[in-house]
Amino acid sequence: MIEIALLLVAGVALLYFGAEFLIRGGVSIAIGFGVSPLIIGLTLVAMATSAPELVVSVQAALNNSGDISIGNVVGSNICNILLILGLSAVIAPMAVNRKVIGFDMPILIVATLAMSAIGFFLSGFNRLTGGVFLLGLIVYILWNIRIERRAGGQVPDEVAQAKKLPFYLSAIFVFGGLGALVVGGKFMVDGAVSLGRMAGLSEAIIGLTIVAVGTSLPELATSVVAACKKEADIAIGNVVGSNLFNILGIMGVAPLLRPVSSVGISAVDWGMLLFASVVLLPLMMTGKRIVRNEGILLLAIYAMYIAFLAMNA
Repeated sequence: MIEIALLLVAGVALLYFGAEFLIRGGVSIAIGFGVSPLIIGLTLVAMATSAPELVVSVQAALNNSGDISIGNVVGSNICNILLILGLSAVIAPMAVNRKVIGFDMPILIVATLAMSAIGFFLSGFNRLTGGVFLLGLIVYILWNIRIERRAGGQVPDEVAQAKKLPFYLSAIFVFGGLGALVVGGKFMVDGAVSLGRMAGLSEAIIGLTIVAVGTSLPELATSVVAACKKEADIAIGNVVGSNLFNILGIMGVAPLLRPVSSVGISAVDWGMLLFASVVLLPLMMTGKRIVRNEGILLLAIYAMYIAFLAMNA
């Protein structure tokens, strides 16, 4: 039991610091090649924050653990909205950017609906659906860059504060970060599967809870710190962007490598994913902000969902 716990802790730590190193090294290399800081923020930084979920889901898919692979995405997205945004709103009410309401959220809802329909009715994702999702991510990124360029968008803090490092050091950060992500992902999957089997849990429950919360820690840390600093755009944009990358990116890449089954993900799980994504939009639209009472509501819904999973494990 102690070995499993150490494996999970080591996996979470490697995933967190691996993503941090990847961002630092990648941003430095991109700056060296003259890439626009705005484009770096919209692509590299956004994808790197979802790297833990990507690595874990790919590892699980390659290990024929489809329910963990998909459960990780479903559980992470539910956790991001209900737990992370709920906690952030309780810490400090958050104003919502118009672009998030008018552009990003509708796309997130459509992507969530597409993923839920495929997962529930087709019971899995094949290479064709993976290719369509990945294409959707590319289109979303390119369209986002176009919008932000026209609007003169702000550069994310990770980019604005980045320093250009010597190329060899940047390369060390990038490859070291990737290595940490791969090893951390393996530790996380192996530890979670072992713990779940000891507790008699299904792979779907493992993916929806242990793995999902573990891989969402970077988003949790980023959003809570941003909420404490009253930087609502970062807290909300981090969650919405991460959820989009989780669906379009992870469910694009993982099935391309190996088709994944979702037979263990129940209608309740798909329904909660859809509900969390859809209910977030009207909360954002009321007063263009998410207030503490709404944050408490989101946390209460998440607590009830976890309690339901525990009772039906």
